[in-house]
Amino acid sequence: MNHFLKRGLAAAALGGMLVGLAAPPAKAQTTAAPARSGDDASRELVLAPYAHHFSHDSEHRHVVLVGLERIQRDGSLWGGAIFRNSFGQGSGYAYYGQVWDDIFDGSGVYFKLSGGILYGYRGNYKDKVPFNHGGFSPAIIPAVGYRMASHDALQVAALGKAGLIFSYNHGF
Repeated sequence: MNHFLKRGLAAAALGGMLVGLAAPPAKAQTTAAPARSGDDASRELVLAPYAHHFSHDSEHRHVVLVGLERIQRDGSLWGGAIFRNSFGQGSGYAYYGQVWDDIFDGSGVYFKLSGGILYGYRGNYKDKVPFNHGGFSPAIIPAVGYRMASHDALQVAALGKAGLIFSYNHGF
């Protein structure tokens, strides 16, 4: 598959995801858990300006991630993210998962687990993620977060044995 076709498919997938996320927002509430009532779903913008690598590699670059998630009333979620990976390559992650809110009654701490398809580790870096085929590989990402308010959270996600990524999540 040529370079332009791959980019076109990635753009179409991201565009379809964004259309699905653009449904009317859920009603606001004042508790630490996100607003999810009736058939409404909450959405979160995920901004991750920093990743910490467990080992030093002179080829590592600064990682920046922007993502969108749609979280259903039952805690199931789906979303996607675009990011510049540790080797400076444009990358993406489309996923489905589950979030468990307020795991320590009233604490605002939550646990999230997502699994999906990762794209972006190509060329000399194709072996940096397992089961990579043509730049696509499966991924499972666990995360722990703290909801400071109904619309604001801080989160840290484990990137396998490679490192951690820190994000600010804003619900709308």
